[in-house]
Amino acid sequence: MQNANEMRDRLINEFAENYMEKLFYFCLKKTGSNIEAEDLTQDIALQIITALNKGTIPTSFSAWIWQIARNRYSVWAKKKHKCNESVTGSDIGDYEIEDESENILDEMVHTEQLALLRRELAFIKSDYRNIVVAYYIENKNVREIAESLSLPTNTVKSRLLRARQILKEGMDMAREFGIRSYKPEEVDYSNNCSRPGDKNQPYSVMKHKMYQNIMLEAYGNPSTAEELSLELGVALPYMEDELEWMTKETFLIKDGNKYQTAFPIVSRSAQEQVHFAWLTAAPSITKALISFVERLNDAFAEQGEAFYGQYQDYESAKWSILMLAFDYFMYKAPKIREFTKRPDNGYWDIIGYQKRPVSEPNFVGNHCGYYGFQQFKYEFDGISDRTPPYLTEEESKVLYEFVMENTVEENGKIVKKLLEYGYLKENENAYIPDVVTIKTDDVRKAIRNMDERVISELSALAERAKAMLKNLYDEVYGIVCADLPPVFLNDVYQCRMAVSNCYFCRGYVMSEALKSGYLLAYDQVSPAIGAHFWLDS
Repeated sequence: MQNANEMRDRLINEFAENYMEKLFYFCLKKTGSNIEAEDLTQDIALQIITALNKGTIPTSFSAWIWQIARNRYSVWAKKKHKCNESVTGSDIGDYEIEDESENILDEMVHTEQLALLRRELAFIKSDYRNIVVAYYIENKNVREIAESLSLPTNTVKSRLLRARQILKEGMDMAREFGIRSYKPEEVDYSNNCSRPGDKNQPYSVMKHKMYQNIMLEAYGNPSTAEELSLELGVALPYMEDELEWMTKETFLIKDGNKYQTAFPIVSRSAQEQVHFAWLTAAPSITKALISFVERLNDAFAEQGEAFYGQYQDYESAKWSILMLAFDYFMYKAPKIREFTKRPDNGYWDIIGYQKRPVSEPNFVGNHCGYYGFQQFKYEFDGISDRTPPYLTEEESKVLYEFVMENTVEENGKIVKKLLEYGYLKENENAYIPDVVTIKTDDVRKAIRNMDERVISELSALAERAKAMLKNLYDEVYGIVCADLPPVFLNDVYQCRMAVSNCYFCRGYVMSEALKSGYLLAYDQVSPAIGAHFWLDS
């Protein structure tokens, strides 16, 4: 009983809030008089509220209201006719009396319900939408529609009938757009590739906010085009086109009439758990890496050598060396296969990350170049802006020749650039590189000359760092895999990709080394910190 009363009160409130004004204008249009329109509106409202109080619960509230309005107007028109006929002798045909057999949807289309019809046309399938638009908006008849679409007339009739039912149901609904329609999210991502697509995929796709939110909504939540259309507030004709294109570009997978995201997106919750695991482990891991680097440096110094080369001072070189040690000792799961072949000659894979309010830790990337040149880029305090994003092949070649102490062909423009970047310094009319230079043959030769005690100490320190990083990897693996939807759990390649990209975080070690004072602040070291050559011969 309580539920019935609550439903009655809700419908009365909905009627008062959403229909009274519309009913008045409906009556004003029919009567042409403000006074008569007010009387007729009150009459209709009384009929509706009385019926609701008696327990009537209409299946379609909107259609029921307008049917009562039509019926009460018919009664009013007949009374008006009888009154006028006794005075003037005019005929009933002088007054508009609604044809009660007329389709209710047709009435809505041609009155104040047109806005609702347009709304629903944005969310109806194209098979129906094209016919409805032709019939109601373009005023074509069934035969003309059948000819233009190359369909039998009976098919057009049946689809039009079904479309009317769908539209009527939709127009009676309080349809709501999803949160993403007004509050889109962002997806960070990391890309592993041997070659981007000819149209710069995946970068060219992942930068678009609409594509990001389609992938977020469909991630672990297979959705129809209609559901995605409502969630993002994008009309179905456009959404259908985008979904087909994103499926062709391999960002989505289509299963029946549903779409789902084709790559893992690590949730904020999982990222926070990984962040806490890293914060807990970073101090001991950083100490282990520092111990190895310092013992290695001492071992080389005992032989009068510097394994990081002759050009950059040790305090500056440590910014590169520590990151190289991390890269070398971090656990790397066995590779299962090459990157995925994609459209437009691409070979790439991506991992998404739901955007977090604060980016922690500071990101440290490694930009590869030519002739063995690489550049660690520290994304904090404007450090990354002190050096260019990359060196061109010609710039790398000139710097390489200086590093190898070869004769450098005169190229003033490039030398000037390298001086501006800080990769070269000028000293008594000579140009000296300011980069870490690791020559693997020289390093191996020096290690062979070390005594067994030193080798044993270095091996023990290396194994300790490796074990710590492997333990952390296992913890991150458990966190990330527990977060992935079932579609990815049997895909070992995707699983390992997601885990490795969460685990591979140089920034935690860098932040800890700066905090502990092991690394000098960036304004006390070379402007070219992070620049290094790794030369195999």
